[in-house]
Amino acid sequence: MTSGTFDDRIILITGAGSGIGRAMAIAFAKAGARVVCCDISEERAGRTAADIGDGATAVTADIGDEGSVTALTEAAIGAYGRIDVLCNNAGIMDNMALPADISVEQWERVLRINLTGTFLVTHAVLPHMLSQGRGAIVNTASEAGIRGGAAGAAYTASKHGVVGLTRSVAWAYAKDGIRCNAILPGPTMTNIAEGAAFDPTGAARLRPVLALGEQLAQPEQMAEAALFLASEAASFINGAIVPVDGGWSAA
Repeated sequence: MTSGTFDDRIILITGAGSGIGRAMAIAFAKAGARVVCCDISEERAGRTAADIGDGATAVTADIGDEGSVTALTEAAIGAYGRIDVLCNNAGIMDNMALPADISVEQWERVLRINLTGTFLVTHAVLPHMLSQGRGAIVNTASEAGIRGGAAGAAYTASKHGVVGLTRSVAWAYAKDGIRCNAILPGPTMTNIAEGAAFDPTGAARLRPVLALGEQLAQPEQMAEAALFLASEAASFINGAIVPVDGGWSAA
């Protein structure tokens, strides 16, 4: 995306401290935007904002907590006066457990962050976009949002939910100047599985499907797809669920 594409636009990105979210923050900034870098880690959010420099603000928030999301939105509006683009990118992985084996605790945690968190931030930002009469939302779903065998039960259900939420928001607000699309990353070089101890039964069952997507993408490739969907070049694209997976979903 060329420099200047997002001049004077305000972008809120969750999970901006690392991986795809960090790549998004840097890419939007290079395209001229001012970026609110949100992450649950104060250190990581601050590092991304510092690396961008002028035009970036770091905010620490837990997107699975409504009060924290309210504070995040207020901080973004307080800093820049509006939010033009929301990238719901923050998410966590499960341990690949199958439906009979996953704990209720893990199920609820993954759904709280990946799906409820995406909803909470969207819910908080939408009134501001509606008052502006425009806005673009780009959700980070996953290849697991269109497959049953690309992750464990919780992650798969959460990302299917993000796909459904994306389409619902797109349909509901198309006449209000608000677009909502989602990217579906295939295997990408990020730290989302950092420290994870995978369930051996689930990992073994899922391995044949996962092997189809062995080629790893770079976070910057996901960021470029998000920039396109948020840009005026995609002004008539709404409710799209876009695999960014090197052809994995075509298999």
